[in-house]
Amino acid sequence: MRYAVLFEKTDTGYSAYVPDLPGCIAAGATLEDTAQLMREAIEFHLDGMREDGEPIPEPTTIAEYVIVG
Repeated sequence: MRYAVLFEKTDTGYSAYVPDLPGCIAAGATLEDTAQLMREAIEFHLDGMREDGEPIPEPTTIAEYVIVG
């Protein structure tokens, strides 16, 4: 599956979350670290959902940049 991940710059690095997987978050010092931690967090999150017998949500979030001005 392919989930959208949103990254945000913070005072100490970056944070990230997956809108289609509430509670699935990661934070790291660099964008690259955060992306790797996010991949691991998604796998861990989905494994936990499977173990608990929860349905795995289909990705529905669409992200796009919009140019203005």
